[in-house]
Formats: sequence, structure tokens, C-alpha cells
Amino acid sequence: MGRDTENLTQPAITGEQLRLLEKLCNAVAVSGDERQVRRLVMDQIKPYVKEMRIDALGNLLASQEKDSQKPLEVMLAAHMDEVGFMLTAEDDREDGIYRFELVGGIDPRWLAGKPVVVGPNHQKGVIGCKAIHLTTAEERRNAFTVEGLRVDLGGGGAKVGEWGTFATPFQKLGGSIRAKALDDRVGVATLIELLKYDYPQVNLEVAFTVQEEVGLRGAKVAAHALNPDLAIVVDCTFAYDLPLQEEDSFYAPENERYNTRLGFGAAIYLADRATISDPRLVAHFVRTAEEKGIPYQFRQAGAGATDAGAIHLQRSGIPSISISVPGRYLHTPASIVRISDWENTLRLIYHALQTLTVDILKSDR
Repeated sequence: MGRDTENLTQPAITGEQLRLLEKLCNAVAVSGDERQVRRLVMDQIKPYVKEMRIDALGNLLASQEKDSQKPLEVMLAAHMDEVGFMLTAEDDREDGIYRFELVGGIDPRWLAGKPVVVGPNHQKGVIGCKAIHLTTAEERRNAFTVEGLRVDLGGGGAKVGEWGTFATPFQKLGGSIRAKALDDRVGVATLIELLKYDYPQVNLEVAFTVQEEVGLRGAKVAAHALNPDLAIVVDCTFAYDLPLQEEDSFYAPENERYNTRLGFGAAIYLADRATISDPRLVAHFVRTAEEKGIPYQFRQAGAGATDAGAIHLQRSGIPSISISVPGRYLHTPASIVRISDWENTLRLIYHALQTLTVDILKSDR
């Protein structure tokens, strides 16, 4: 069902892809309620897939038309969900003020005073805290806690149990994008684009997963259902590439502790907290990048994990790798990615799929 790749150049990020990413980022799809993003994805991929279905957890699973002459079953995965919060109780003292609990990993220091949207109709509000004029010196020394904050909908109503998240609009900043939820709407947009093409030796199975931010839950179920020969996870990984500060030094030292850097291309994972990437897949992606002249970098090992952490442990084991777009300030109200990094990630995966064959699994791991 894909396009004829002989009549197309390699994928590129154009205004069409940017407009789609804007819609995806501005949608509200906190872990556990991914419906808005899932509907957008279904509309986009319908012309390019033979079948799609929604499983019991809410994953959207889609496949191109099966070809018995293509011996390799490849799973592509990207998660639809984002970090946010859930309303847990309405304050008895005034209408429109709610207690809330965080969903996913958010530092409470980012919360005070931030505009938010709540519920399916994007009810506007703000996360309220005491004004500085009303706080004591001791209170100012202490870190914010979620228990001391409230979601204030300005007298408007919402239902306890509704999800909400930051109200940061998508914006292009020079050669970059600023938005909420680039983790992992940039991966979702990449998978949509990759579905438009055919791959000579690959039957493509695509999973737009749920609940990644609360424990890689959707990917576990999706991988068990699809049972692929191998899996490629597309995500957005944190970039720690800012200058380091050092007291008593006029010059900041060279940052040798980055895990990825903006502007240096697609991030190929060697390992993270939950997965050691299959070395055969790592070698294939590195070889592809070098042969095609595509900028790439190794995502340094350490904290964080992707859906690959759940996928590679399913059934009798699924060889897996993660490829990510680097992004600054992830899990905050506004993240930033370079458009060039996104485009190079898209091109790397496209070319790697074009040359992927079953022989990759015949060599020793």
C-alpha cells in the first residue's frame, strides 16, 4: 500500500510535515488518554496501510500489505502519549480549583504559573501557587511540591479524572521547533512519513503506542501481538548540550557529559537504562549513515529508556534498537529540536529499511 519509491527522492521535512507535527504537538494525549493523537494518526495513515486496529490498551497497530516474497517482519514503534497531570479533587472553597497528580516524569519546579489545558475541549487554566509577596523566606528556600499547587480554571468547570498538560503552542524558531510533547510526537510524525514508502525485503508493522511515559506499557502488549523479527523504536531523547557552569571560573569548561547534542544528527542508541541495542542493528545503521553521508551521533548510555526496553523482552526475545531525535528541555512546558536532526533521523531510518535483509539475523549477535 506504500508509494513507489523509485519515483520519489529520499524523504525530506517540508511544510507538510511541519504542519502535521504542529497538529500532533498541540493535541492533548497524556498517558492513559491518547485518543486525540490516535485519531490524527488514523486519518493520516489510512491511504498507506492495508489494515489497522486498536488493541485493548489503546495502541494503534498498522501494517502495509503483506508480501510473501519479503521475508523480514520489522516493527516500527513510537509512543503517542505525553507527560501531564490528572485532576484528582475539586477544592471545596472555590469552584474551578483542583488538586492534581502528575502523570509521567515532571520536575515540580517547572509547574508554578504555567498555562495548561484540561480535558477533551482544552479548557484553559493555570497552575497556581502563592505569589512571592505572600511567602515567607523559609517557604522560598523550599522546593515546590505538587501538594502545594492547584490547577485554577478561572471559575470554569472540569471533571475529576480528566487529564491535562501544558498549553505551549507549536512554534518554528529559525531552524528549530519549540513545542510541548515533541517527546514523542516527532517520532509519531516520522513513522507516518515512513509508511508512505515500500521497502524491498521488509514487511512493515507499525505500532503507535500508549503509556510509554508511565512504564513502557503499550509497547509490551504491541510487541507480543506483532511478534516481529526485529524492532526499531523512534523517539526523542534528551540533549544535555548546554555549557557547564563552574564556580570561580570565568570560562565554562568543555561539556564532556552530554548524551546528545542538537545539530549533530540522528542519535543511535548503544544502550540506555532498559536496553542494550542489538549490535547487528547498530552496525547496520552506522554503515547506512556513513554510506549515505547522513550525520549521526551515538546516544550516550545512562538514564532514560524507550519502548525498546519492553519490546526486546517479549516472546523469545526481539532484536531491537532505538533511533532518536535529540531535544532540549524534555518533560517541561517547552522543548526544542532542530529540524535538520529530525530530517536526518527520517532519512537514516528510511535508507536503513531500504537495505535491511534477513541476513542481518543470520550473523552472531
